[in-house]
Amino acid sequence: MSFQLTAGKRTIIGEGALETGAPYIKAMGKKALIVTGKIITGTGLAETLGRTLKGLGVSSVVFNDIPGEPDDIVVAAGTKAFKENGCDFIIGFGGGSPLDTAKAVAAMSVLPGTPADYAGKEITGVFPPLVLIPTTAGTGSEATKFFVVTDSKTQTKMLLKGDSLLPDLALVDYTYSLSAPQSVTSATGMDALTHAVEAYTSKKADPVTDLYALDAVQRIFRALPRCYKDGNDREAREDMAFAAYEAGFCINNSSVTIVHGMSRPIGALFHVPHGISNAMLITECLRFALDGAYERFAALAAAVGRAQNDTNPVIAADAFINALGELTRTLRIPTLAQYGIDRAAFTAVEDKMAEAAVASGSPANTRKPVTKEDIITVYERLW
Repeated sequence: MSFQLTAGKRTIIGEGALETGAPYIKAMGKKALIVTGKIITGTGLAETLGRTLKGLGVSSVVFNDIPGEPDDIVVAAGTKAFKENGCDFIIGFGGGSPLDTAKAVAAMSVLPGTPADYAGKEITGVFPPLVLIPTTAGTGSEATKFFVVTDSKTQTKMLLKGDSLLPDLALVDYTYSLSAPQSVTSATGMDALTHAVEAYTSKKADPVTDLYALDAVQRIFRALPRCYKDGNDREAREDMAFAAYEAGFCINNSSVTIVHGMSRPIGALFHVPHGISNAMLITECLRFALDGAYERFAALAAAVGRAQNDTNPVIAADAFINALGELTRTLRIPTLAQYGIDRAAFTAVEDKMAEAAVASGSPANTRKPVTKEDIITVYERLW
């Protein structure tokens, strides 16, 4: 067996990561565009980052005009801010949306056209230095070459990628997530869990991603309910920050499968946050995938204490699916109906969503064939 692993140039994990990483930031440039969200700006964290940069002799400009998940309009505005303010490097600071926007701005500050021109292609180039600082434990964007941007004309979520857009520096400090509300904690935590489970059961899994994925699943099952119950549980928050990074590393190298493929169209058409749409789907999607990877799902069941290593794989795999269902109920993940989505409106676009899911390529990584008709069947089971 041979396989290739990719990761960012430098990652610092733990409390005080920003202070530890300060010398590396100082070497990146003279003026940073801080890409963040209005919530982070409101907490004062962006201002604190700006003061830290000033102490390093680095000036900064804040771009926080990110209404929800990024689209090409937001990316164009961020690119304009980067150029007009004479910035020479970018810091993404926040949840998945600011981090993905930072990657997109880095790319489009150099490349011609719009993000849609690069959908389905490997994005290459010499881009501005990129620092990513997550404030949630979920997307793992700080560890991946991937970023998602919605095409505003077609309302399609585009999965964009490029090894050249792996961060030059990732700073993972769990203390930034202490103020995250329950809804964000559950959504981002389920996103991280989806990454880890899909990476482990992907056709592209390898021995290294297997180690990271199993550890991430164990940590998340242990820590996520605790974070949800008590956001100030520092030990659990630290576990989640590390697990999200592990899971991000995994999908960067072994990819996601059917859940993400089916999730993105729901997010694009019904404006469901990515982590929530993953959580809505994960149980039924993986129930569909079970018979292609009983041994893999059985190993996940053993990892979370729901089976023994010698339990019949079919029984153990089913026990893992039951554990997933219990976790989503503990986290009060809404169904499509509870979220307020109209069934008739959903049914009317199932065909379009299934086509988009197949076209994304993610379902093809599942360890069994997945057809458009299969995807429609799973969509129907969500009701």
